[in-house]
Amino acid sequence: MTKRTFPLSKVYQLIETGPVVMLTTAYQGKLNVMTMSWHTMLDFEPPLIGCIVSNRDYTFELLKTTQECVIAIPTVELAAKVVKVGNTSGRDIDKFSKFKLTAVPASMVKAPLIGGCYANLECKVVDLSMTDKYNLFVLEVMKAWIDPTIKNPKTIHHKGWGAFMVSGKTIKFPSKMR
Repeated sequence: MTKRTFPLSKVYQLIETGPVVMLTTAYQGKLNVMTMSWHTMLDFEPPLIGCIVSNRDYTFELLKTTQECVIAIPTVELAAKVVKVGNTSGRDIDKFSKFKLTAVPASMVKAPLIGGCYANLECKVVDLSMTDKYNLFVLEVMKAWIDPTIKNPKTIHHKGWGAFMVSGKTIKFPSKMR
């Protein structure tokens, strides 16, 4: 087997497998959205998600202040908008308006769901203990929504430096997990 070293600064490109998501917040009547790919499931019931939001991002301030958000899971049809959202700051513009995203009222948090996304997860921050050191927020999913009209959603997955892959064929094997 041939091997070569790989730059440590690019290791994230090898391990990131979850879908690219959009994280929404709301504060003092202003809506915000960011693109995020650094997240992971931490527990099943209740569902806990760990996510990294850079302390340089406008969303970091909003999420730390409000302690609630929505994680929206877009499909490949929204990929161009998802990338544009990720390349701008909500400090300067209203991204919902600029990128024609549909804000839909959530039932348990002030942050909006995003219409057109396959799934939306209403979340509350339940642990900030690693936020100052690692920018890690632990979120509990309070309510989950899916769009039943979207069959076999094709999500996008970040590979680094503007490259994405699209989820593909599903394969199934016997499982004891329920």
